[in-house]
Amino acid sequence: MRTHRYDVVVVGGGVAGLSAAVSAAENGARVAVLERSPEAETGGNTRHTEAFLRMKSLDEVADGFADALVDDFMGHPDPSIVNDAALPPRRQSALYRATHTVDPEYVAALAEKAPPTLRWMSGHGVRFDFMPTPFLTQSTTRMAPVGGGLAIVETMGKAARGLGVEFHFETTARRLAFSEEGVNGVVAHTPDGPATFEGAVVLASGGYQGNFELMARYHGDRALTCRPVAKGGNYNKGEGLEMALALGAATAGNFALFHAEPVDPRSGEPEAAIFCFPYGVLVNKDGRRFVDEARGTVDAWYERTTRAIQAQPEGIAWVILDRRGMAVPNLMAGVRTDIAPVSADTIGDLARRLELPVEAVESTISEYNAACPPPDGFDHTRPDGLATSGLTPAKSNWSRAIADGPFTAYPIMAANVFSFGGLKTTAEAEVVDRDGRPMTGLYAAGELTGLYYSNYTGSTSVLRGATFGRIAGVNAAALALGT
Repeated sequence: MRTHRYDVVVVGGGVAGLSAAVSAAENGARVAVLERSPEAETGGNTRHTEAFLRMKSLDEVADGFADALVDDFMGHPDPSIVNDAALPPRRQSALYRATHTVDPEYVAALAEKAPPTLRWMSGHGVRFDFMPTPFLTQSTTRMAPVGGGLAIVETMGKAARGLGVEFHFETTARRLAFSEEGVNGVVAHTPDGPATFEGAVVLASGGYQGNFELMARYHGDRALTCRPVAKGGNYNKGEGLEMALALGAATAGNFALFHAEPVDPRSGEPEAAIFCFPYGVLVNKDGRRFVDEARGTVDAWYERTTRAIQAQPEGIAWVILDRRGMAVPNLMAGVRTDIAPVSADTIGDLARRLELPVEAVESTISEYNAACPPPDGFDHTRPDGLATSGLTPAKSNWSRAIADGPFTAYPIMAANVFSFGGLKTTAEAEVVDRDGRPMTGLYAAGELTGLYYSNYTGSTSVLRGATFGRIAGVNAAALALGT
């Protein structure tokens, strides 16, 4: 078996991996990046995302940033364990250090170091600005790289090459190499056969949404009714997770859930999202409503609504709007599909074209219309309190009768953006073992690491990938070079 010797080996070429590679190389390390995809498709999910960032400015995270992450519902953990969070690190128990719940120090590090990380990326040529979003109503502030995630892949990739980082494409890490000193490399499958890549290891290979077996293992029947949100997610097959678990790594986050986004199942475009449902109604294959479509700002509630859609027969629903709904200003900013909607002059004809039970759909719309208040006060820019009366399930906002044809419908299914469960890491991006100890020579960043539990804190995934990728690269280089 051929052996390649480096100081740092980075597994994965998305935002976390590229940030790790650039920062390690800047700190004097000889770095390899192992990437499963061909060079033309490198970047994983990052390549296809708009990469929104939960930032107030380039130098300040959004208001309530840390609280939103720490306050995510994590079940009912044992207070005798998690109360150790208030203790100095040297007094925290091994059980606490290995627990699956969120680490406040990790969140504090993200909030503190995200702004300088973006400034650092700016220094390498990535430009950030306040870009248009698909959300007509928002609960937070967002920035994004100009050119989206692809700009990150191209710009940080160029920076890495300029620093001498060597890329190995169509190369899949299979297992970690280790000795009594700790992790010291990976064994990978390359176009030329198996090979060992020696060095401190940074795992940044994404989640497991591209591996149907792992999806079925962790998500059961729901694996069948979702798919990766973009082509790049199909390269994320979970080897990074499996390699680390095989050596006793601890986990964090909720393995029962993934970040769900509502997309058009007919489209092959990345993130073919449908965010317009708060201004219409959602019906399932039985022609019935099943969820409050408008519980609040769409950016804060779309994931939970998408999970309700996935729970319906065959994991699919349709949003129905009338002429007034389609005329909501800027509505199409929240419709990212490239496939035309289904339209008809009457609700009955629309149901026929959707192959839904006509009488059920007509009855559903009639009952909804009867429960709508007068439309005075309708305000598409904010939750307007225009709620239905006496209807189950209720609709909390933007409730206007769907009565003015033509009528339009888009199908919606759940797409898996990334998995919530992943490896437990410290604020220094060290992978933690099940005894709460950092695993020497092993670091991880990005979607491979666990952070989310009940609801995704929007626009934090790319941000944490960049931040902890940079931290991992610095620390892996320091370990390898003895500095």
